[in-house]
Amino acid sequence: MALWGALRAAGSRLRMGNNPSTSMGLSNAATVNKIQETISDNCVVIFSKTTCTYCKMAKKLFQDMNVNYTAIELDMYENGSQFQDILHQMTGGRTVPRVFINGAFIGGATDTQRLHQQGKLLPLVHQCQMRRAKNSDLPCGLP
Repeated sequence: MALWGALRAAGSRLRMGNNPSTSMGLSNAATVNKIQETISDNCVVIFSKTTCTYCKMAKKLFQDMNVNYTAIELDMYENGSQFQDILHQMTGGRTVPRVFINGAFIGGATDTQRLHQQGKLLPLVHQCQMRRAKNSDLPCGLP
């Protein structure tokens, strides 16, 4: 899958020896693995910051649709900046939110809102629900 290739590439390109948040936090490989694991284990993942208005908008959209999501609040992690660096390598953008559905990056808050207005967002979540129903040991993103 292209996403996993981007994750591995991000991990190999990001070598920040003197960055304090990196050296005190997880290694780049461990961070890539954590991101990869989170994205693959959850139907909807939002990499967010607690103070970000656009992040709140994206989370509210899923709440209003009664869709469970996993929010990774980057400003609450010591190595949140490192996560953001790797997400930048993966997605081409460093801003938050970074929204993933069914293992695929769909964009930020306005991209997510646009998909919802086009009637394409919920079908993406339902795709994940169907895939996970086949593998009942995986958590599902819908109640």
